[in-house]
Amino acid sequence: MDFLVLFLLYLALVLLGFVMICIGSKTHYLQGLTSRGAQIFSYIIPECLQRVMLRVLHYLFHTRNNTFVILHLILQGMVYSEYTWEIFGLCQQLEFSSYYLFLPYLLLIVNLVFFTLTCVTNPGTITKANELLFLQVYEFDEVMFPKNVRCPTCDLRKPARSKHCSVCNRCVHRFDHHCVWVNNCIGAWNTRYFLCYLLTLTASAATMAVVSIVFLVRLVVMSDVYLQTYVDDLGHLQVVDTVFLVQYLFLTFPRIVFLVGFVVVLSFLLGGYLCFCLYLAATNQTTNEWSKGDRAWCQQCPHVARPPAAEPQAYQNIHSRGLWGNLREIFLPATARYERKKK
Repeated sequence: MDFLVLFLLYLALVLLGFVMICIGSKTHYLQGLTSRGAQIFSYIIPECLQRVMLRVLHYLFHTRNNTFVILHLILQGMVYSEYTWEIFGLCQQLEFSSYYLFLPYLLLIVNLVFFTLTCVTNPGTITKANELLFLQVYEFDEVMFPKNVRCPTCDLRKPARSKHCSVCNRCVHRFDHHCVWVNNCIGAWNTRYFLCYLLTLTASAATMAVVSIVFLVRLVVMSDVYLQTYVDDLGHLQVVDTVFLVQYLFLTFPRIVFLVGFVVVLSFLLGGYLCFCLYLAATNQTTNEWSKGDRAWCQQCPHVARPPAAEPQAYQNIHSRGLWGNLREIFLPATARYERKKK
């Protein structure tokens, strides 16, 4: 019972943390709560340790480095090594279909291809040479993206839907976010690769989870453990239930059960994020626009004058062209085709 309770608590905390991170940027209360929590910890943690932590955090999240790329590959290698070493051979002995057993490897190959493309593809860096081209792609809404605004760092006019990335130190066309896992910005020219990478990563985790769970279930059925009885702490005879089966499997195959727990949690997290990214793609929004949407008011735009008593105008997405038009814009970006022809 203790193991199952701890595992469920771990799962609940991970999912809760992920949800809070997703909605934190849209909820001012959570932002204030995080700020107050940081202030409390500043009184507890020694100042020298705070400086070290800030340097490490700045290096990891505010400078371009391959730390998370290497960590990503290590985690992926460990998961597939455990799958190959433990589950694959035992499943072959139980005469599992080779199609299902080799499917995670096929997804891994495709995933690594799109992972590499996401890492190395130019996301749509704005330069003096292509500045005028990007200025003509999207209409300025005069709310979130006003006209005639220059980037003070790059000294370039900012096209609509662009943003300066402080990590990469460049302005990116149709900026979505900077992803530390690929050490690159996600923009107009590599969003398609990022979506395919995320899709194949989610599919590989889910496939491995299904194969592993089916393997454990077949072991339980073949051993007839679920038909047995046991004596509890009070000396009473009890029928084997789900809690007992989980503990039995954990004691018998600890690494496999841990792997199942990891890939199940990972599948839920990646699946939720994938759905969010697909929603943004279908509505022609970026993560940057979604997170700033509720805060983009006309009174913050110095180029738009309005009476003090007038109601503030919230940001509205003016770039949506319907589902298929939005997807075509992501997977066949016009500016990328133009750049290839120019070269």
